[in-house]
Amino acid sequence: MLAHEKQILEYEKTILQLKEQNMGNALWSNEELKILEEKLQNLKNQVYSQLSSWERVTICRHPNRPHTIDYIKNICTDFVELFGDRLFRDDCSIIAGFAKINDVKYMVIGQEKGKDTESRLQRNFGMPHPEGYRKAMRCMRLAAKFKLPVLCLLDTPGAYPGLAAEERGQGWAIAQNLWEMSRLSTPIIVLLIGEGCSGGALGIGVGDVIGMLQHSYYSVISPEGCASILWKDTTKNSLAASALKMHAEDLLKLEIIDEIIQEPLGGAHHNPAEVYQRVKGFIHEQWNILKRMPLNCLLEQRYQKFRQMGKFIQVSQP
Repeated sequence: MLAHEKQILEYEKTILQLKEQNMGNALWSNEELKILEEKLQNLKNQVYSQLSSWERVTICRHPNRPHTIDYIKNICTDFVELFGDRLFRDDCSIIAGFAKINDVKYMVIGQEKGKDTESRLQRNFGMPHPEGYRKAMRCMRLAAKFKLPVLCLLDTPGAYPGLAAEERGQGWAIAQNLWEMSRLSTPIIVLLIGEGCSGGALGIGVGDVIGMLQHSYYSVISPEGCASILWKDTTKNSLAASALKMHAEDLLKLEIIDEIIQEPLGGAHHNPAEVYQRVKGFIHEQWNILKRMPLNCLLEQRYQKFRQMGKFIQVSQP
C-alpha cells in the first residue's frame, strides 16, 4: 500500500464491509451505498490529482506495476527470445527477441526487474551488465538486416555499477549503443514503462520516437542518488524528485519525449489491460508514420532530434 492511498483503501474497506452486512440484513439502501461510492470516487480524483513528484516515483516503483515481460505476454504474439552477446554470457536483465504486434513483426528489447526475490536476483533488479547492452545491439543489428522495426521498453534504476561490469567495459558498451542506434538503418520506437535512470536507460533509448507512460520517470540520476550528492542526505529524495523535472509533462515540454500515454487513475497497476491497449495503439500509430519515411530522412530526423536536446539561455553581462 502506498502512503497516499491509505485513506482510499480504508474507505474501500468500509464500503465492502457495509455491502457484506447488507447481504444478511439490509441496513443500507442502494442509494446510500451509491452516495458512498460517489464520495470514494471523488476522494480518488482529489488524491490522484494532487500527487507530488515523489509520490509519482512510488507509483512508478509499485511492485505490481507491469514490467517488460508483462507487456511481451500481453501485446506480443509469436515471441521468440534470443540469448547471449556472443562474447561473454547472457544477461537476464535484458529481454530481447522477435515478436508480432498488431500482425507487424518487431524486434522487441526491454529491461526486466523481476517480480519476486528469486526473479529479481536472476534479473539483477533490472540493472544490465555490458553483455546486456551488447546483446541488445546484436539483436538490433539483426533487426536492421531483416528490415524489422525495433521496439525498446525502458525500465531500469541504472546500469549495474559493480567492479565486474566496469572491468568488462560498461561505459564503452553504452557508448557503442548510443553511436550505433543513432545510425541504425531501421525505425526505432522507444517506450518508458517505468524507471528510466541515467545511461542505463539511454543505452537502449535512442530512437525515432519516444513515448512515456504518465507515471514513469526519465532522469540522469535517481532522486535518492541526487539527494545523496547534492545534500549528503538521502531523506531529501522528495525535494530532489521535484527539482529534477523528470516526469512526463516536464519532458514533453522540454522536447525530450514525443508523447505521453495516460495511465488509469492511480497508476498502471490498477488496470494493466487498459494500459496494454493504449501501448498497442501508440506503437501501431507510430509505426504507420515511420514506415512511410525514406531511410535517409528517418536517420537525419533521428540525428536532429537528439542534437537539439539540451537547450539553454545565454545572458550577456552588462
